[in-house]
Amino acid sequence: MKIEDMIRRVQRELDIEVDGNAGPETWGAIYQRIVKPDSEPRMAFVGRSDRANDRSERQIATLLPVVRPFARALYFKALEHGIQINVLSGFRSHEEQDALYAQGRGRVRGEKIVTNARGGQSTHNFGIAFDIGVFEGSRYLPDSPKYKAVGVLGEDLGLEWGGNWKSIVDQPHFQLRPAWSEGMSNRNMLAEFRRRKLSGEEFVV
Repeated sequence: MKIEDMIRRVQRELDIEVDGNAGPETWGAIYQRIVKPDSEPRMAFVGRSDRANDRSERQIATLLPVVRPFARALYFKALEHGIQINVLSGFRSHEEQDALYAQGRGRVRGEKIVTNARGGQSTHNFGIAFDIGVFEGSRYLPDSPKYKAVGVLGEDLGLEWGGNWKSIVDQPHFQLRPAWSEGMSNRNMLAEFRRRKLSGEEFVV
């Protein structure tokens, strides 16, 4: 079945305009149906004994302690809705970030640019961001409409989702913005992170 036909069937089920395009109205209706935004975020669902699978936990362990419960909550909330995810990336060193930045900017034909952020310019470098992958069994799905569904679930938990970005849409990416960064651009927030790191202040409060 073509993706457009799948979207039309979903739209008919949701009793909204049927046009085969997964626009804001469609995702808003899906959000209302499966996420139930009037309910409180289920952070209490994840306790000390609730751990994701080993693959995900290795990456979750690299995040700041305040971010780890959010990553686990997204893992379990996706499972509740029949979507299997793994956390594939957490904290990155500046060197690892620079290596990613180099992808698509060298001499390898066909290699795509995956990030505009150099070392120190990514929220991954400060332990507040993680990337997920959608799986069916052991098979990784690099492209799937399920990423949008997981994005909605993450936003309901209070995470910022890279699927809403304008420069490079990054559907696997989630990050926890600190309270002090409200209203800041990502660029200004990262500048403040770097300042706080140099001065030894807390990153996330």
